[in-house]
Amino acid sequence: MLLMSDIRQGIFYATLLSFWLIFCGEHLMDDIERNRLRSYWKHLSAVITGCVCLFIFDLCERGIQLKNPFYSIWASQVGSNLALAFIILAGLSAGLYFVFLSYMLYRVLRNISFKRNALPSMSQARRMYYEGIIYRFKFLLLATQICAALTVIAYIVGQVSEGRWKWDEDIQLEFTSAFFTGVYGMWNLYVFMLLVLYAPSHKFYPSPSDRTTSQEEIEFSRLTTTEPVATEPTESSSLTEFAKKAALD
Repeated sequence: MLLMSDIRQGIFYATLLSFWLIFCGEHLMDDIERNRLRSYWKHLSAVITGCVCLFIFDLCERGIQLKNPFYSIWASQVGSNLALAFIILAGLSAGLYFVFLSYMLYRVLRNISFKRNALPSMSQARRMYYEGIIYRFKFLLLATQICAALTVIAYIVGQVSEGRWKWDEDIQLEFTSAFFTGVYGMWNLYVFMLLVLYAPSHKFYPSPSDRTTSQEEIEFSRLTTTEPVATEPTESSSLTEFAKKAALD
């Protein structure tokens, strides 16, 4: 059923786009508490607007086709204008979402650069540990930016190419299938990168020549283990711990 397929795809898009906004918001490292979903209502307004517009458009198109399979909203002038208005509004929401996400990514990178100024005052072991975390996190933010850009472009291209609403009825080059395949492959790579880059890591142990004092070795062991908790630290908790240490120093 086309209606249920579109609803499932819409839920997936809404979840993915909301995850990127919340992911950036949780790593802003400012003094604002964001422990509830309603704290992100301003961030998620573009996602909600786009999803509602496309849901109404889908009900007008696919919903009526449940009773009349030959119905098309593009057959009448009023229906075409209404459908076109919903699609344009959803496309504008997608563009505003990407601009806002880019702004949040810029704020995250700027805050990390400010916190990174505290690294020279730390010990050798602690500095090596946090430099590796920051490098991997910046790479993940770059992958998020690229993946979000391709997702928004694929979303807009999919709306342009659907039904009778095309910029040119005689399109010589069919690029949508190859483009969607690339976007779906990037989603899989992004999930794989999340699993790899956010996994607990013990790669940044200092070399024997760097262990000049017992105090430095104790500092490093405290960074990689937490005494009362049996679980291993993640990259997110380590980055938050780094922000707290930089603020205290």
